[in-house]
Amino acid sequence: MQPSDPIKVFIGFDSREDVAGNVLTDSIQAHASKPVQIGQVRLTQIEGVYHRSKHPLQSTEFSFSRFLVPWICGYQDWAIFMDADMLCQGDITELWDLRDERYAVQVVQHNHHCSSGRKFQGMPQSPYRRKNWSSVMLFNCARCKALSPHYVNTASGLELHQFEWTTTEEIGPLPPQWNVLVGVQEVPADARLLHYTLGGPWFDDCRSMPRSELWETARQALNHPLPL
Repeated sequence: MQPSDPIKVFIGFDSREDVAGNVLTDSIQAHASKPVQIGQVRLTQIEGVYHRSKHPLQSTEFSFSRFLVPWICGYQDWAIFMDADMLCQGDITELWDLRDERYAVQVVQHNHHCSSGRKFQGMPQSPYRRKNWSSVMLFNCARCKALSPHYVNTASGLELHQFEWTTTEEIGPLPPQWNVLVGVQEVPADARLLHYTLGGPWFDDCRSMPRSELWETARQALNHPLPL
């Protein structure tokens, strides 16, 4: 039997959500039926390449640096990006097996309309077209060369998150179970990836968010302490 290449997953890193990223990492590995290689998109590891100034509407450290994943991979093979504020409840192999060479990127194509305001920790809530599509991305890295460091550093946030760096025909779908917006939509019984987009129980002002008990159970099972 020949060894297979591991599934590549990149999780956005935000210093305020360290425990969230750790719980997500362990939940992915706990359900995976094949080897998974998990990395983080940390600004400290791409200094000199990524040099955008923090935008007032930016709610996480990885809001824009996420789009450097194809560059990090040398524009080769495939990779998954996901936000840190998630909990995996299914086998990531199911998502990996949905890779389709017809597309540059595949996402859950939410029809999420929200109003301007505030969410977790007083962070801004910004409405825009294709809201939350970029929170889980299955990148066909070789077809994402438009996402050069120069482009990611200079393009507007809307250009990046509204996928103006590719064509509509090159944006493929993913099943909605792989990016369920907790507190925004009903959580189906077959949800594979819960997304605490309004804030998760690792924040003191979000402890009563819907489905917080699922994340808390996972955290306790993995012995990850909550931040003080």
